[in-house]
Amino acid sequence: MIGTLINFAAILAGGLIGLFAGNRIPLKVRQTLTSALGLFTLAYGVHIFSQTQNMLVPLSSIVLGTIAGEALKIEELLNSLGERIQQRVEHGTNADSPVAQRFITGFVTASLLFCIGPMAILGSIQDGLVGDYQMLAIKSILDGITAIAFASTFGVGVLLSAAMVLVYQGAISLLAGALGKGFDQSVILEMTSVGGVILAGIAISNLLEIKKIRIGSFLPALLIVVLVVLLLNTLGIAWS
Repeated sequence: MIGTLINFAAILAGGLIGLFAGNRIPLKVRQTLTSALGLFTLAYGVHIFSQTQNMLVPLSSIVLGTIAGEALKIEELLNSLGERIQQRVEHGTNADSPVAQRFITGFVTASLLFCIGPMAILGSIQDGLVGDYQMLAIKSILDGITAIAFASTFGVGVLLSAAMVLVYQGAISLLAGALGKGFDQSVILEMTSVGGVILAGIAISNLLEIKKIRIGSFLPALLIVVLVVLLLNTLGIAWS
């Protein structure tokens, strides 16, 4: 939960800066910071991928996971979920004033951006499994900078999105901690290595904008790698 609390605080801090001083930060500075964080995120993804004991394990998991993700249309489901939430929130209010709509847009848009994404899921799982909140700390910096930009545009509604992050990511971390108590070190290492590939994809696709990648389709690999390692361990196959 430590990573989620850091993320919560970063969004609040960024939102407050955005409310009172966001327009004073030049656009070029914000863009350059995002690029710098993208490069760091890419390097960090490569670093944690290197923890694998056998590259064939994350490779096979990514391949099978991507096939499953595309078959299940996870990328479309995530996008559809975001659109549905936005429609329901906007439909559920009778306040049609520009101020109210600005608040709603800020809250919904920021909540979706901060919550619906592989980095939120992966970082929360890693935090819950082994107490490693480095990935969520990186996400916190990214979210804090984004909150500055959003709050300067949409106002105080962005601050409320921090509560959504607290509930959403906190629940994932607690669930991962409860389910993962029986995992040995080999499972955690290979799951982390798959996470490194996904993290590198996020950097290339979303932060550096080098090439658009359907990252959502990779998410089943996080489950498949667990099954692969447990199967190999059960069969007594030496794979590391």
